Amino acid sequence: MARRTHVDQTATAAALLLVFVQLLTSSSAADPPFSCGAPSSAPFCDRKLPIEQRAGDLVSKLTLEEKISQLGDLSPAVDRLGVPAYKWWSEALHGVAWSRGIHLNGSLRAATSFPQVILTAASFNPDLWYRIGQAIGVEARGIYNNGHAEGLTFWAPNINVFRDPRWGRGQETPGEDPTMSGKYAAVFVRGVQGYAMAGAINSSDLEASACCKHFTAYDLENWKGVTRFAFDAKVTAQDLADTYNPPFKSCVEEGGSSGIMCSYNRVNGVPTCADHNLLTKTARGDWGFNGYIASDCGAVAIIHDVQQYAKEPEDAVADVLKAGLDVECGGYAQTHGLSAIRKGKITEQDIDRALHNLFTIRMRLGLFNGNPKYNRYGNIGADQVCKQEHQNLALQAAQDGIVLLKNDGAALPLSKTKVSSIAVIGPNANNAGLLLGNYHGPPCISVTPLQALRGYVKDARFVAGCNAAVCNVSNVGEAVRVASSADYVVMFMGLDQDQEREEVDRLELGLPGMQEYLVNSVADAAKKPVILVLLCGGPVDVTFAKNNPKIGAIVWAGYPGQAGGIAIAQVLFGEHNPGTKPPSKTNIDGLKAIESATGTVSYDVEEIGAEACDKLKFPALVRVQNQGTMDGRHPVLLFLRWPNATDGRPTSQLIGFQSVHLRAAQTAHVEFEVSPCEHFSRAAEDGRKVIDQGSHFVGVGEDEFEISFMA
Repeated sequence: MARRTHVDQTATAAALLLVFVQLLTSSSAADPPFSCGAPSSAPFCDRKLPIEQRAGDLVSKLTLEEKISQLGDLSPAVDRLGVPAYKWWSEALHGVAWSRGIHLNGSLRAATSFPQVILTAASFNPDLWYRIGQAIGVEARGIYNNGHAEGLTFWAPNINVFRDPRWGRGQETPGEDPTMSGKYAAVFVRGVQGYAMAGAINSSDLEASACCKHFTAYDLENWKGVTRFAFDAKVTAQDLADTYNPPFKSCVEEGGSSGIMCSYNRVNGVPTCADHNLLTKTARGDWGFNGYIASDCGAVAIIHDVQQYAKEPEDAVADVLKAGLDVECGGYAQTHGLSAIRKGKITEQDIDRALHNLFTIRMRLGLFNGNPKYNRYGNIGADQVCKQEHQNLALQAAQDGIVLLKNDGAALPLSKTKVSSIAVIGPNANNAGLLLGNYHGPPCISVTPLQALRGYVKDARFVAGCNAAVCNVSNVGEAVRVASSADYVVMFMGLDQDQEREEVDRLELGLPGMQEYLVNSVADAAKKPVILVLLCGGPVDVTFAKNNPKIGAIVWAGYPGQAGGIAIAQVLFGEHNPGTKPPSKTNIDGLKAIESATGTVSYDVEEIGAEACDKLKFPALVRVQNQGTMDGRHPVLLFLRWPNATDGRPTSQLIGFQSVHLRAAQTAHVEFEVSPCEHFSRAAEDGRKVIDQGSHFVGVGEDEFEISFMA
């Protein structure tokens, strides 16, 4: 009996899979789903009314059962009101990606795949980040307009602080610095949602909806049996205020994000999706968040099933709705919502509050204004997806993110005329999918590093050397033989998605398996010092390569996206000068005065007030010179240093950055606006922002000047 049941289930699954494949391959462009297409007297269809009023009218017309049905990411249609089904879950971390709401097939089979976020962040170029967000927003709307999407709410960006280098999802983030992550969040969100890079925000009109995730203190997947589902992050108020929450604050206040996703983990015992202090008091109250809050997928069920925070399923539903959650990724609230009402755990008003936020977003996206094709963003067609401008931007992002870590004896750039043969060695050299990282869709183009190098050197000899990045099976002998026969050797090593990804953390920071042995063996056999290219999201310890004179250059290329192979080849042959920095190395390890237990006198920023804070701002001018022989772009990083690191303050912190392009030998001046209330302040133990009395040192590189702050 058990055997037959297993066979039946397998057959059913196979049949479902076949149907799914048929749907994907047979789907063609159609009109996007929308409401209020026919003339209607319903206030929720009246475009002259405020959206808040329209959303309230629609919610009031729903039955209790219909209301509960809308609490999941798969929201069914309400046919009697002409409300179509909607899928909240779509992905666009670094390009429109595969997800429940996106179907890239038929007439639209690809979308521009930009570099994974950790590489893009290395450019320290907010203008670039904004333009990538813009391109993604345009392609998202183009895909929707052509019937290949069932939603316009995209669950990106990931702005968790990459504090632990072993975290498998660090590749998705801008890095370890809260200041940079916050700036990335703000400009990326503005680009996706159709806003200008700076200035006022038109909150009633969205091109696409971005969602900053995962709120908050989330940086663990599976560490020695401790999973993200059960993990309880012990975080002080000070650490929340100066490290984990600032990117989300910037996402809301500066970026105008229309979405926030709460994380799986607990913070100090409370699941983030059930934390009223985080979702309602902090995000909506303190920061003025005006959007919807989603749970990570399955997080509501986990509150009961794994964390056992809620005694009954209905308690879990009540906990999240009363905390401020609006929509669940999953069906737990849809399943247990009615019984939660009957048991008195929640009221209908709790559901109405959530639905009001959800329908407001759909209306801001123009989905209750008749056919979107005839509205503001209706002219964005399929020709905007994978258009050359976006593909050029993907190439620029890859170029500008690549970091040169070592270049002894001018090993780079290679000469196009002098390299007659090249050995290309490594498991990451001829794998186009590897370049995309995770959370990607089908790219517009697919070029491996090996293919790109063959465009420069006809005699390019390839040996993988390892079975994959895990490198538990290697062919060192063949790699050594090929390396010894070529003029030059380029090795492509690092990690892949089997080593780091969602649900997978790393146990160590070295290169996996026999990679180090392979690199050293090839370096010993090569005629000239080899070039080592690292493809990985998280940092790897390559001290051995740094100290090996037989390794002339080390290049970090992250997961560089669809144009990454081309960008790497251009860097190696001197067509592009990498001048970036690794984003995981940004941080270096009248008024009432407050005196701490250690004797520090400080001033509360809130008591200073906005007007006084504005008057304290001053410009800082930095002179920058390109002392090299090639044109290039360089990030200028402005740091604040305190005389000591007592009271929980860092030794120093990043307070500003700009990316500047300079010709060879060119000198330029870069101006920063320094705001003491923002940049000189630190988080006290209770989370309040304070400015310490006394000396503060502002500097770039080894140059700094002292500023004394006194009331």
